[in-house]
Amino acid sequence: MSIRPIKRLVKAKPTLEGAGVHLRRAFGFGNTSDFDPFLLLDDFRNDRPEDYLAGFPWHPHRGIETITYVLAGTVEHGDSMGNKGSIVAGDVQWMTAGSGIIHQEMPKGDQDGRMHGFQLWANLPSSLKMTAPRYQEVQALDIPLITDDDGTRVRVVCGSFWGKTGPVDGIAAEPVYLDVSVPPGKRKTLPVETTRHAFAYVFAGAGKFCNASGPLAVPTEGVGWADTSPPTEAENRSLLLFDRGDEVTVQAGEKGIRFLLVSGKPLEEPVAWYGPIVMNTQEQLRQAFEELQRGTFLKSKG
Repeated sequence: MSIRPIKRLVKAKPTLEGAGVHLRRAFGFGNTSDFDPFLLLDDFRNDRPEDYLAGFPWHPHRGIETITYVLAGTVEHGDSMGNKGSIVAGDVQWMTAGSGIIHQEMPKGDQDGRMHGFQLWANLPSSLKMTAPRYQEVQALDIPLITDDDGTRVRVVCGSFWGKTGPVDGIAAEPVYLDVSVPPGKRKTLPVETTRHAFAYVFAGAGKFCNASGPLAVPTEGVGWADTSPPTEAENRSLLLFDRGDEVTVQAGEKGIRFLLVSGKPLEEPVAWYGPIVMNTQEQLRQAFEELQRGTFLKSKG
C-alpha cells in the first residue's frame, strides 16, 4: 500500500457570489485539471445572516452537476421545471443540470443565525453534457454513518466505503464523497482508489496528513513563504490535493479533525467554462449563451 503524498495545501479564499453571499472558495475557476472531474468547491459557512440571505437568485446551469451538502440552516430551492423544496442540516442535493436548468438557491439560517454548508461542482463527460436534468435529494437519515472501533466516524454520501454504499447513484465519474471525523490524537488510514484524483477539505479541528516520509512540513503555495513558516498541519478551511497512491493517512490534532474526502475518476476532456456553464468547446459555450438570450436554453420540461 502507498500513502498519497500531499501535492498542494491551500487555504480557502474569501469570495462574493450570487446576490452578495460571503463564502470561501477552496478551488475553482482556474486550471482545475488536478481536480478533474471536479470543478469547484465553495464553503458557505457563515454566522451573519446579512452575509448570506441575499442568496443565489435565478441562474442557469448546463453541463455540470452541483452537489449541495448542508450542515446547519436550510437552503430553499426552486427551478424552471417547477420543482421546489428545502434541504436542511445533514441533507444532500445532487443536481444534474445536464442540458440546462434555471434555478435559485436561497439560504436561511438556523435559530442561531448560522448557515453552514458546501457546494461542489462535478463536470459531466461530453456524452452526458446534454442529458435530461435530474435531482437526487437525500435526507440526513438516509446517509450511512459508519463508526469505527477507534471512534472515527464516516458519513458515506456517494460511492462505496468500508462496506457501505451512499444513497446517490448513477453519477458518471463514480465519485466517492465522504464526511470524515477522526477523534483527538488518533491516526487513521483511509483507502482511496489509485486511479482517482482526490482531495480533502478540513472544516473543523486540525491534523497532519502524512506523506510517506513523515508529516507535512513543506511549502505548499509555491510563493509567499519567504517571510513565514510553512504549515505543519491542516487547519480549518484548508484544502489538500493528494498525489497518486492508494490510501490517505491523517493524524488528528488535540481537538480532533473533520473533513470532506472526495475522489473521482478523471474525465480527461477539454473544458470550456464561463460562469455557470461548462462545456467542451468554445463553440458549445457560445451556443449555450445564445440559447439563453433567445429563450431556447431549456430542453427538458418537467
